[in-house]
Amino acid sequence: MLLTLSWLLPLAGAILLLLVPNRDGRNDGLVRWLALAVSLVVFALTVGLWVWFDPGSAEFQFVERVPWIPAFGIDYYLGIDGISLLLVVLTGFLTPIALLSSWESVEKKVKEFSVFILVLEAAMIGVFLSLDLFLFYVFWDAMLIPMYFLIGIWGYDQRIYAAVKFMLYTMAGSVLMLVAILGLAYLHSAATGSYTFDLLRLYALDIAPETQRWFFLAFALAFAIKVPLFPFHTWLPDAHVQAPTAGSIILAGVLLKMGTYGLVRFAFPLFPLAAAEFAPWIALLAVIGIVYGALVAMVQPDMKKLVAYSSVSHLGFVVLGICAMNVQGVQGAVYQMLAHGISTGGLFLIVGMLSDRRHTRLIAEFGGLKHVMPRLTAAFLIITLASIGMPGLNGFVGEFLTMLGAFRYDPRFVVVAGLGVILSAVYMLWMFQRVYYGPVTHAENATLPDLRPREWAAVVPMCALAIIMGVFPSFFLKPMEPAVRRMVEQVQSEQTLRAREPVPALPPALPPARPGAAVAVAAAELRPGTR
Repeated sequence: MLLTLSWLLPLAGAILLLLVPNRDGRNDGLVRWLALAVSLVVFALTVGLWVWFDPGSAEFQFVERVPWIPAFGIDYYLGIDGISLLLVVLTGFLTPIALLSSWESVEKKVKEFSVFILVLEAAMIGVFLSLDLFLFYVFWDAMLIPMYFLIGIWGYDQRIYAAVKFMLYTMAGSVLMLVAILGLAYLHSAATGSYTFDLLRLYALDIAPETQRWFFLAFALAFAIKVPLFPFHTWLPDAHVQAPTAGSIILAGVLLKMGTYGLVRFAFPLFPLAAAEFAPWIALLAVIGIVYGALVAMVQPDMKKLVAYSSVSHLGFVVLGICAMNVQGVQGAVYQMLAHGISTGGLFLIVGMLSDRRHTRLIAEFGGLKHVMPRLTAAFLIITLASIGMPGLNGFVGEFLTMLGAFRYDPRFVVVAGLGVILSAVYMLWMFQRVYYGPVTHAENATLPDLRPREWAAVVPMCALAIIMGVFPSFFLKPMEPAVRRMVEQVQSEQTLRAREPVPALPPALPPARPGAAVAVAAAELRPGTR
């Protein structure tokens, strides 16, 4: 029941808040405290899952399975391994931070806002726990509804446009994925005589290479939009800029990770032959996104939009590590998911604090804040250094492992991705310099208050976790390693054992990696006459 409680508690909390009378706003304080209390209980439960989790096992743990729609082989089927465990904990950690960030900035419809945050948390946790593809899709689409309203109601001037764009992009990818999910169930029925949406049983399904290609593209497109991977990223800057601070924290910290998690959990293991074929192209898009996102971030006058484009760049490293499909690359990708959730969520948190004080996010409107707000400046510096991958902070570990795995796959990708690391330092430190150093150029900035007690409660955990993840990475790498190793070995072995026709040669611009790379070895073994 632990896994069910982890998503059912925030949903129950949302229902409880609906029962609190607050038509005139008199109970706003009570609503805020109740929502925060529920989110903290959920976080404690996710930490408990980590404590009781066996880090030496690669199997799914705390498994819960109950027939749901037996006629179609649909089960209520939950389980957690080292990959999904840390993402569930990240979701539980960031939700109270998001609620704290909105304590004063959200003044209207506080009850509805808190309800949507808790419903969103329930759906996000459900996505990471689902081992039935039908159940996964239910949670996947359920997550869109509260985020749509969070952007559309509590966002900024162009919030309706951003909310509709977010919904249209993500729904377009979701529909294609649904078709592929139904196709998998049909193929299983044709092969065995019974439908199933059981992920672990579908892993073993023998799928023809041509069918794999189409199904892989359907899944990969849905996940690429969610990441978002270049060139499917255009919805993200609008959504981030128009969303309230809490929405931006959750969007950057958790929602974008659903795309990369989907690649690791579904697209690559279900369709290994197609994954080997398309991995170089996806890696190419990831590398383009790394450089493109960094270059566009450099010229942004708006701090929030700058951080939004930095997400496009940083998540390119995650996709690159997944495409390498070796233990180092995938471990680095999962670690970078966590690190990005902390560092980018922290950046949106502090930018939101500045925006609440000055009602502007333009870099040119600030300057010299170090003299006025030294504590907030120190917190922003820690998060900034974590974001650019400074050794000793969380961003370094993820980028290092990702690039190590990608180097084994194809060193050329790493050379280009390394440019993104340099550009990241350029635009982040340049923004920090213009906002916090120099003289106080605007009179309004001279009287800005430093961190308040409530803000301390949100900022300190983010900074502390950025340091802990950088200094003690094995604490986070240990529980995920068995699951990552099993998944990589499964993909590599399936690429050999389930081959039914030769894998087409990779495009001339992207020849196979050197023989030591995991996916390249599998692709070479699939070609006639090569060993």
